[in-house]
Amino acid sequence: MIRSLNTGVSGIQQFQEEMDVIGNNIANVDTAGYKAARVSFADSFSETLRGSTGANGTSSGTSAMQIGLGVGTAAINNVYTQGGLARTGVQTDLAISGEGFFIVRDSVNGADFATRAGDFRVDANGYLITNIGLRVQGFSDPALSTRGDVLIDTQGRPATADPAATFVSFAIDREGIVKVRLSDGTEYVRGQVLLQRFSDPQALVKEGFNLYSGIDVAGPLGGGSAPTSAVPGTNGLGRVESGALELTNVDLANEFSKMITTQRAFQASARIITTSDEMLQELVNLKR
Repeated sequence: MIRSLNTGVSGIQQFQEEMDVIGNNIANVDTAGYKAARVSFADSFSETLRGSTGANGTSSGTSAMQIGLGVGTAAINNVYTQGGLARTGVQTDLAISGEGFFIVRDSVNGADFATRAGDFRVDANGYLITNIGLRVQGFSDPALSTRGDVLIDTQGRPATADPAATFVSFAIDREGIVKVRLSDGTEYVRGQVLLQRFSDPQALVKEGFNLYSGIDVAGPLGGGSAPTSAVPGTNGLGRVESGALELTNVDLANEFSKMITTQRAFQASARIITTSDEMLQELVNLKR
């Protein structure tokens, strides 16, 4: 009798966790680059009442007798499928069409993070940054040879450009190349946004603000503690779409369907507890 009570409790606990995951998915239905999570269950350790025996020439074998002790959460994984792309018209908004992540760096402590959210902006110093000030990584020079913070300014202008020419506009193409246009009509390459991909993205850890840590253990391109990003469109990476954002991949219809299933499973687990309690009550009442 006690086994069924514990089994019901384990069901309640796990289905509550699944409801928490579903609720978080629905809450982030409008979060750029958010990847939905899902829960995988596994049965708990079973109590063995009788072990199995093999057959021989004189007798047949017997099967094992086991009683399960409930359910547990095997994993909570992120689903890294492509989200839809929404055109925004903002030049600093970048979306990845295909595989890959942007790498952004905290300029204070040098920590790197991966992200699929490309709602970037340019700060007063010309750095391409996230909404919380992390700098987008790539080639930081016109020669595309030095890796570092991506800058959008007039440094590295060609010798043929008018020294008095001022910054007019910029554009980022599908390979992540940043091109700057000056007031005299000169256009030149200023840098390039690079991407990173992982052989085991499930090893990434959500840190909030659409950021993932754990880059070095997720199997990045280049490997090591300082993994090397690559040019968009190479090494299995997707392309960069300027003036667009990747939407969340949360499927609301699927989430609400899972919510109903989870709610009913929670109710069924609760019913196991109440039914077991009624049976215990009947057992106690036998003394009357």
